[in-house]
Amino acid sequence: MDIAALITWIVTALGGFALLGIWISRGGLRREEGAGTRLPTPVVFGHLLLAAAGLVAWILYLATRSTGLAWTALIILVPVALLGFVMLARWIPIYRAPAPETAAPTTAASEITVPGASGAVAPAERHFPVAVVVGHGLLAVITLVLVLLTVLA
Repeated sequence: MDIAALITWIVTALGGFALLGIWISRGGLRREEGAGTRLPTPVVFGHLLLAAAGLVAWILYLATRSTGLAWTALIILVPVALLGFVMLARWIPIYRAPAPETAAPTTAASEITVPGASGAVAPAERHFPVAVVVGHGLLAVITLVLVLLTVLA
C-alpha cells in the first residue's frame, strides 16, 4: 500500500503541475484589473509546497521506515487537502459561468480585428481541463486514503 501511495502521489503531482502550467501561462500570476485569477497565489503555491514537502516526507519514510515520517506526511496532507478544496470551491463558479465575450472590436474603415482589445478576460483557471481537475482530485483522495491506511496499519 505504501508504494501504491507513492505512485498515486506522483501521478497526482503530475496533474497538479499540468494545472499550474496552465494557470501560469494563462495569466494566473497577473494582478492587473480584468485579468488574472480568482485563485489566490499564496493558496496555489502553499498547496504546491506543502504537497511537495509531504511527498519528500513519504519518500523518506519509504527509505527509512520511520513511523514518525509517515505520520508527518499524513499530517502535511491535511492542509494540502484543505487548500485543494478551497481552490476547487473557487474554481467551480468560474467553470460554470458563461465564457466572457472575447470578440474584439473592429474598426469601421478597415474591418481589422484588434486582438485583445475586448475588455473581458477569462480568469486563468477557466482554461483548466475538467478531466485533469477531476483526475487530480480523485487521485489526491486515493493518495490520502492509502497514506492513512499505511500509517494506521
